Amino acid sequence: MTDTRRWWALGAISLATFMTYLDNNVVNVALPTIQRDLGLSISGLEWIVSGYILVFAGLMLVGGRLADVFGRRRVFLIGLVVFTAASFAAGMATDGGVLIATRAVQGVGAAFLTPTALALLTSIFPDARERATAVGLWSAVGALALALGPLTGGLISERWHWGWIYLINVPIGIVTLGLGLWAIRAVPQETVRRGLDVPGLVTSSLALVALTYALIEGAGAGWTSPEILGAFGIAAVSALAFVTIERRSREPMIDLSLFRSRVFSGGTLSMGLWSFGVFGIYFFTALYLQNALGFSPIEAGAAFVPMALVMAATAALAPRLDRALGTARTVAAGLLLMAVSVFGISFVGEGGSFGDLLPWFLVYGLGGGMLVPLTTAILGALPAGRTGVASGVLNVSREVFGLLGITVLGAILNARQSSLLAEGAGQLTAFLDAYRYTLVVAAVIVLVGVPVSLLSLRASRAANPPVAAEERPAVPVG
Repeated sequence: MTDTRRWWALGAISLATFMTYLDNNVVNVALPTIQRDLGLSISGLEWIVSGYILVFAGLMLVGGRLADVFGRRRVFLIGLVVFTAASFAAGMATDGGVLIATRAVQGVGAAFLTPTALALLTSIFPDARERATAVGLWSAVGALALALGPLTGGLISERWHWGWIYLINVPIGIVTLGLGLWAIRAVPQETVRRGLDVPGLVTSSLALVALTYALIEGAGAGWTSPEILGAFGIAAVSALAFVTIERRSREPMIDLSLFRSRVFSGGTLSMGLWSFGVFGIYFFTALYLQNALGFSPIEAGAAFVPMALVMAATAALAPRLDRALGTARTVAAGLLLMAVSVFGISFVGEGGSFGDLLPWFLVYGLGGGMLVPLTTAILGALPAGRTGVASGVLNVSREVFGLLGITVLGAILNARQSSLLAEGAGQLTAFLDAYRYTLVVAAVIVLVGVPVSLLSLRASRAANPPVAAEERPAVPVG
């Protein structure tokens, strides 16, 4: 692949990531409008978001494995077509059931796109320095999508028909498909036919779907209800069966020996701890801006833009920091800055303004951008033939820990708020106190990632280790 075409391929991969990240955030502020238009109950409204997450998280390991078996380019393009077509159907939906179903199909497309995007970068950019730059630029585009999601959702929900939050994906998807067909070329290392490990695919998907369902529905149904306890039980049994199958399989979906790698296991845990604290805070801070500070949906979405712009700029520069400081120090410093930022936000109360929040948002963006070398280091620690499913593991970790953050931190916030309300505190006072308390808990959780990253990523550099003979491709296909 020529140098020019490689960077165009990066553009196609980044556009696909932008589309899926945008879709994951754009819907939240538009939910009240969708509810009024389609006459949905609160439960139905929750499933517009939850149905997507459930399928997305449940099938990400499958998407990564299919990429390793049938080729990253092929699975990437299939995922792109599925996601774009489902986005069109969601935008045209006139019934709540149809919208929930098309959102689930979007989750299938995203589960194919997300792990293959990272895996493609490792094959398109074999040079460690170029790959670090590519991952930095890719991460910067993702950060921009996180910023533009709430803002775009607010603009559309206030001024256009809500269907456009999905229809905007269609032109982006068509352009990305054309660019991907031209710029992304299959290479032998990414088109190796291996066994699908069907038992592993089934048990891993069942475990992730059951766990995600329990986390999503636990608060509403009751954490000790038969429904939720049953879901957790299915998740545990399926996970145990998956581990047993993988240990005995000749062609395992996940080589469990990968977790013996200090960089892979520690880096994945660091990413998970970050997601746990951050996903929940992102969710509850959006509520805080609107409920406590009186921001409109557009204003609440716009409030995150400076933070994400700093994150995007820092992500693009992160490879230079990595070369200067080393991966462990760069990632640890990023997590430390994020923990300090979350703790600082806890001091902004009812009388706060955007000016009070802005410095902490900027510090948060700076720290978030410095985490780019973490992704590069995790992928660089793995054999080339396993990068597809490894990318799936990384993204599953991020999504599941993120759901844990929303549910666990949400449970802490609700328990604290209920206790204060029972003592006679006002609704807003109780929410603010509980919110600030939850921020402190989240800051401590993110802070745990600092020593974890220092220990696991020390002396790490973003380069693929030599591939053992048994890891090299067998018979190229296509």
